[in-house]
Amino acid sequence: MNIKEVVDIIGGKLICGESMINTEIERGFASDLMSDVLTLDSDNVLLITGLANLQAIRTAEMSDISCIVFARNKKITKEMMELAKENNIILIECASSVFKTAGKLYKAGIKPVF
Repeated sequence: MNIKEVVDIIGGKLICGESMINTEIERGFASDLMSDVLTLDSDNVLLITGLANLQAIRTAEMSDISCIVFARNKKITKEMMELAKENNIILIECASSVFKTAGKLYKAGIKPVF
C-alpha cells in the first residue's frame, strides 16, 4: 500500500514528504516507546505513535523508518518537519487513537512487524 492510500484510510493529513507519496509500506508498528522502535529489523515500516517530538524523528532515522503517523491529534512542529525533510521521512498527522489507526491499517492489509 502506498502513502496516499495510508492517508486516505486513516483520514490523516500529509504534513511532510509530498514527493514520496507513492512510497510503498508493507508493515506497521505502533509504539510510544522509542527504545522498542530501535529493536525493529524490517523494511518498509510505518511507525504509528503519539510521541510528537524530535526523538521520534531521530529514532525513525536510526531505524530506517520512512513514514511516521502521529496519532491522537498530535501536531508536528517546524523543527520536526525540518529534521524529517533532512532525513527523507514522511510525516502524517491523524486525529484517531494509536489503537484505532493501527486497526484501520491492519484491516486494510498492512502487516504487523511481529
